Amino acid sequence: MNGLPAHILFVHVVVVLVPLTALGVVAAAVRPGWARRFGLLLPVLALVSLVSVPLTTHAGEWLEKRVGDSPLLDKHTELGDTLLPWALGLFLVSAALWWLGRRAGSADSAAPAPGSSLAWTSTTWFRSVAVVVALIVAVGACVDVYRIGDSGAKAAWTGGFSSKPLPHKG
Repeated sequence: MNGLPAHILFVHVVVVLVPLTALGVVAAAVRPGWARRFGLLLPVLALVSLVSVPLTTHAGEWLEKRVGDSPLLDKHTELGDTLLPWALGLFLVSAALWWLGRRAGSADSAAPAPGSSLAWTSTTWFRSVAVVVALIVAVGACVDVYRIGDSGAKAAWTGGFSSKPLPHKG
């Protein structure tokens, strides 16, 4: 892409979409009505986030073979491989919240029978579990994105940046 490695571009997709998806997952878990309003948007966003992670790591592996080896780069590549399970978790939780939101939406028009799965999904303890799971997956994904990005920035900029302006040539 005009000499710019694809990894550099894909990273921005991951850095924006994974935290945005995490925020949406937590919002949908905390406010079930929002899960219904989001509709398919949240699972689709989570799917795009999920797909962007292996694209980014694959592009990073391509780039890794073309830059000098360093301990900082090694740490970044190791951390980069840890995001996929979190992105998968975000997708699964978002899909579950979407599915439960649809079921609850259909339950609004017809009262669920006592003991049915619809009555079970509307209980306070189930919502509490959904919020806790959503928070764990969302925080884990965001922390992982931060750690990977921080290690990547250190790998890219350590030794190539001065806190004082450098004299320009020419």
